[in-house]
Amino acid sequence: MPIYDFRCNTCKKRFEVFISYQDYGKKAVHCPHCKSDQVSRLINRVRIARSDDSILENFDDPSQLDDLEEDPRALGRMMRKMSREVGEDIGPEFNEVVDRLEKGQSPEEIEQSMPDLGADLGSDGDY
Repeated sequence: MPIYDFRCNTCKKRFEVFISYQDYGKKAVHCPHCKSDQVSRLINRVRIARSDDSILENFDDPSQLDDLEEDPRALGRMMRKMSREVGEDIGPEFNEVVDRLEKGQSPEEIEQSMPDLGADLGSDGDY
């Protein structure tokens, strides 16, 4: 069943409701906090499904890769852009590395200060 987001017009709190497609628009929605039926549906961000090839098209300009080894900030920006394009949260360790790169710290310095970086990876590189 889909999850719909609402805001109560009485108490102003946000909440989610599971409603089947068949019941949407037919079933009354009440605020779980104050029981009011004065609610407004919130529209979520739209996410567009894209193929891997479509995502990679944004990175097929070789000039984007120029000087990444010499410029940690550019490397961090590129990594953050790739993460957004993939649309998945890669985790706090990844975010810390990217934050440090964007502040200008070299990959070597980051690797030295985070010796367990990638320790969860198996011998074939998979988690």
